[in-house]
Amino acid sequence: MTFSIAARCAETGAMGIAISSSSPAVAARCAHARAGVGVVASQNITDPSLGPKGLDLLQGGLDADHALEALLQDYPTADWRQLVVLDSSGGSAFFSGSETLGTNATAKGVDCAAAGNLLANETVPGAMVAAFEEWPGALGDRLIAAMKAGLEAGGEAGPVHSAGLYMVRDVSWPIADLRVDWTEDCPIETLKSLWHIYQPQLEDYVTRAIDPTAAPSYGVPGDE
Repeated sequence: MTFSIAARCAETGAMGIAISSSSPAVAARCAHARAGVGVVASQNITDPSLGPKGLDLLQGGLDADHALEALLQDYPTADWRQLVVLDSSGGSAFFSGSETLGTNATAKGVDCAAAGNLLANETVPGAMVAAFEEWPGALGDRLIAAMKAGLEAGGEAGPVHSAGLYMVRDVSWPIADLRVDWTEDCPIETLKSLWHIYQPQLEDYVTRAIDPTAAPSYGVPGDE
């Protein structure tokens, strides 16, 4: 019921995840990232606690493979989970338990990793990885392009209703946390529209947080 891509920008060090599902508010439960540390996607029958735990393991110095191994050690309900771990060097690791729903698949590429369950076909993650690797520009643009490619390759077996984009960089808060928690229209197209509104203002929001004296105008009525 979910497909996602976790990725890293080698130039800026930014990391992030884009995700979509037939379930509501998928990003609130499944998307986890920490600046300078990595990305964890906890999906299928979701256990949101695995996200912070996986990030803690990465922050403690483990790479993606060893973090995933430690995360699953003595974990009794692993069979119901699908996990993606991406470390700060771009290394990735996957796990799809025996109870992962429907057609499920994973794919990894340079600085990215994609996975999904209840997919229309097994080619979806590979199409997402290919699009991310080929698309130029900022990390957010590339993540959105990957999601659109996954949808065009078949996406889920049924319609998706929620989507999210979560990105971190060199500050302690997410530089982007955009969500479409439910729509009867295409959530990925709506997410793309949100990103195009937010992207030109992203650096301004970072500046306002770090040094409000250097903050640009807000561009709203009454702001002079």
